[in-house]
Amino acid sequence: MCLGIPMQIQSVDGFVARCTAKGAEREVNLFMLQDETIGVGDYVVVHLGNAISRMSEEEAAAAWEIYDAMLAAQDGGRLEV
Repeated sequence: MCLGIPMQIQSVDGFVARCTAKGAEREVNLFMLQDETIGVGDYVVVHLGNAISRMSEEEAAAAWEIYDAMLAAQDGGRLEV
């Protein structure tokens, strides 16, 4: 199963953003969102290292609630982003 992970943008350099989620930090390619205005503090859905859509803070929180519930149901597993 593939999941898009909600992450918050911390910095942007061209088409590359530094994003965080649940204490993890990753470089994310923004090329697929080149027609949108994306900036520090925004939330994006990240799949395979690419930001594939923008989302609100509320949508990101709701997604993490679902992911956390799924992980809790799996022997207290931890999601690696």
